[in-house]
Amino acid sequence: MSLLLLLAGLVLTAVLSGGQQFVSPFAPSETVATFFRDNPVAVRVGAMLQFGSAVPLGIYAATVYARQLRLGVRVPGPAIAFFGGITASLMLMVSAMLIWVVSRPEISVDAVLTHALAFLAFITGGVGFATGLGLLVAGMAVPFLVLRLAPGWFAWAGLVLAAAAELSFLSMTIEPLQFLLPVARFGALVWLVAAGFVLPRTRAAANQAVTRARR
Repeated sequence: MSLLLLLAGLVLTAVLSGGQQFVSPFAPSETVATFFRDNPVAVRVGAMLQFGSAVPLGIYAATVYARQLRLGVRVPGPAIAFFGGITASLMLMVSAMLIWVVSRPEISVDAVLTHALAFLAFITGGVGFATGLGLLVAGMAVPFLVLRLAPGWFAWAGLVLAAAAELSFLSMTIEPLQFLLPVARFGALVWLVAAGFVLPRTRAAANQAVTRARR
């Protein structure tokens, strides 16, 4: 649901803005302010859906934490995943609220203030969100791999995505590494959707998965 709401937000923002691409905070201040000033409804709808997507993500993190404990996972993974999921959810909420604020005409008339808030929305919804999401994925992928609760290739794919997400913080000073942000954001969300089906629901199912992995 979180992934669907995020995608819906991107699509509706593009449709309501007449096909315009969401402005980068690295654009000139007047360009950033003009986009928010000219497309308040599109920006507001996108912010609303982004905020909404943060809720199922937090629920997912809590559910996975409880299920891993029920399966007898006694390594730090579940706690790391829970912390990462809640962090990602909160960062997404903060970013959405900042985007909503800059959609207000009282704010977008001030180009400098709008630009500053756009940067805050970018860093929270980009690096902040990706870093939390990476911890959520890593906290699931490591037990998957160590306890053989999922196919090895699936666990390794999660670890690669988690590493990309954690390394995305380097984009704060090395701008070419910003390509890691969409990779981590959407790649990790797709992996989490699949992980929800892969993670065993009961200890009996987990024991069967381990038995199959050892054959």
